[in-house]
Amino acid sequence: MTTECRIAAIGKHVGEVVTVHGWVYNTRSSGKLHFVILRDGTGLLQCIISKNDVSDEVFLAASELTQESSVRVSGVVREDKRAPGGYEMHVHDLHVVQLAEDYPIKLKEHGVEFLMDNRHLWLRTPRQASIMRIRHTVVKACRDFLDDRGFLLVDAPILTPAACEGTTTLFETDYFGEKAYLSQSGQLYNEANAMAFGKVYCFGPTFRAEKSKTRRHLVEFWMVEPEIAFCNLEECMQLQEEMITYIVCSVLERNARDLETLERDTEALRRVVPPFPRISYDEAVELLRSKGMDFTWGEDFGAPDETVISQAFDKPVFVHHYPAQCKAFYMQPDPDRPELVLSADLLASEGYGEIIGGGQRIHDRVVLEQRMNEHALPEDPYRWYVDLRRYGSVPHSGFGLGIERTVAWICGTQHVREVIPYPRLLNRIYP
Repeated sequence: MTTECRIAAIGKHVGEVVTVHGWVYNTRSSGKLHFVILRDGTGLLQCIISKNDVSDEVFLAASELTQESSVRVSGVVREDKRAPGGYEMHVHDLHVVQLAEDYPIKLKEHGVEFLMDNRHLWLRTPRQASIMRIRHTVVKACRDFLDDRGFLLVDAPILTPAACEGTTTLFETDYFGEKAYLSQSGQLYNEANAMAFGKVYCFGPTFRAEKSKTRRHLVEFWMVEPEIAFCNLEECMQLQEEMITYIVCSVLERNARDLETLERDTEALRRVVPPFPRISYDEAVELLRSKGMDFTWGEDFGAPDETVISQAFDKPVFVHHYPAQCKAFYMQPDPDRPELVLSADLLASEGYGEIIGGGQRIHDRVVLEQRMNEHALPEDPYRWYVDLRRYGSVPHSGFGLGIERTVAWICGTQHVREVIPYPRLLNRIYP
């Protein structure tokens, strides 16, 4: 009776006989030896099959293995620093579960469109597997950080009657004869939840019908969105700073091998420690102009602007106090400069741009209704949202952290299409 083991834990069984289930990543032969690199989703393992150690049937079966064939192998685990992962298996037995057909993704370079068409298979490669493991750590770190600080997960609906981030990027659907929209953000509902529980967050998919082809945009993406009652902008930025630091430290601690696979410069990540630099919108505009950028005050920053700003710092940077005209209707006006709002975006270092957007929300009903009128928003779909300002309203703040942009920055990838299992882009909904 052998012990069943996953490759990630193989080092705990040196000298023992174990069984591993997996898929063939690569093979090569040398006379009376077959070398099979096996993957199981947790790592790679070199399996050595000697003609002297196995039956003729097993040796023949090993010689016929194709890339991505599924197998079960049993053998003795030995340490070898030259092998992938530092361990290898000397096989006693091998069972072929399924002999794979000619696999389309070879161990060579392929074009992006080909890989995207075969995303369901591309996920099996070491680079993509490392990115998905880092994504898992980022999601877990977000939840651990908030859970440990007394936040309650309260889910927000995906089908909504109204817009949160502007009406031009809504996905409209028929809801039994009425109009409904795919959620752009859980924030408005999160504000209601915060008035019930104090500190809450939601985590789920969000949708933007943006006709954008930049490396930072997806049609469907995931956000974690905390919302806190009795919280001002400064306290909100401090929470973001602590959360990002916790996430990056978690990845550095748990995913060292994955970062190595991605050839990520970890020194840049190790600089992500508090305090983060903070500049006002006005200062950011001056920075852009000093770099030769033609920028008009009052506009929101685009991806090129964010790149230039973030490259001026060696760690994430907050840009705060944006003009009201380029932010959502619910942002609290600055009492000293009403043309500004108490908002802040966090731009990742190394030119990656915005990974968090947030700020302080309007808590006064009259001010909120005035802003809604300015944005020509219909009264009925937002009636419940205005109600929050009637019954015990308090200053409150929150933010949304984009999972894909955060993972792309931490991994050092150039496009967000690699950091979500099945990316939805302007011209792609397959597979």
